[in-house]
Amino acid sequence: MQLTFLGTSSMVPTKERNVPSVFLQFKDQGILFDCGEGTQRQMNIAGIKRTNVTKILISHWHGDHVAGLIGLLQTLGNEEELPRLEIYGPKDTKKRMAYLLRSCFFDVAVDLHVKDLKGKKLTRFFENEDFAIECAELEHKIPCMGYVFIEKNKRRIDMQYLKKMGVPEGPHLKDLQEGKSIVYKGKKINVDDSTYIVHGKRIAYVLDTISCNNALVLADNADIMICESTYATALQEKADEHKHMTAKDAALLAQQANVKKLILTHFSQRYKTVEEIEQDAKMHFPETVCAYDFMKVNI
Repeated sequence: MQLTFLGTSSMVPTKERNVPSVFLQFKDQGILFDCGEGTQRQMNIAGIKRTNVTKILISHWHGDHVAGLIGLLQTLGNEEELPRLEIYGPKDTKKRMAYLLRSCFFDVAVDLHVKDLKGKKLTRFFENEDFAIECAELEHKIPCMGYVFIEKNKRRIDMQYLKKMGVPEGPHLKDLQEGKSIVYKGKKINVDDSTYIVHGKRIAYVLDTISCNNALVLADNADIMICESTYATALQEKADEHKHMTAKDAALLAQQANVKKLILTHFSQRYKTVEEIEQDAKMHFPETVCAYDFMKVNI
């Protein structure tokens, strides 16, 4: 599992930072959180194939978070094999995607599935055997969604224990893998003794919001919380006015949610460097780093 930060600026891109987008690669799934202008070019630089994108999770419909969608769709439409793409977002996402597709001459040669999400409370909207994704409404000037990616726990077989018990590898271990005890050559092998649970990772994505209860719920016990910090703590009034978070807001949220690591992003163009933001956050939550464009995080 790997995160790649494709854009870490807020509304206005700078020479060093593009507008928001984060890519999560998990097995054969490529999940794009937001798709700001220039995202597919950022993917080129980062070495990410556009066809790797299987799902796009839109936080909200401010232009800096969605202006890259039409270009990415057009490029995907040039592929020989019809790619399947799922797009999820807050209220009216289906309607706004329809507007986008009518905005230029464009034949959608993509197996496109668009879904509006509802999440006044934490809501699971996707699940397979490997992972689930949940959403919840955040508090911004327009409808906005936060997300949490949840890798499912896996049961692993303790071969060292089985060797001591004289049990070799083979198809007879399938029941153990499925959480059932087995009998091998008259000897009972207890599943709790011979297997162990590997706990899945949780990655929360909380952008363009004030600190609120749903942000706390999304971030609960996350291994990584990706969170906006548009302003340093000194600009709290401006943050409140525009319904954004400061470094202190994000850090206190991570602390309350028992997050393992906080990664800040969505920085105002006023900051030539983000040292002040990172120092502000670390005063309240030491396990904080500020993201930069093309930063990769292996999980």
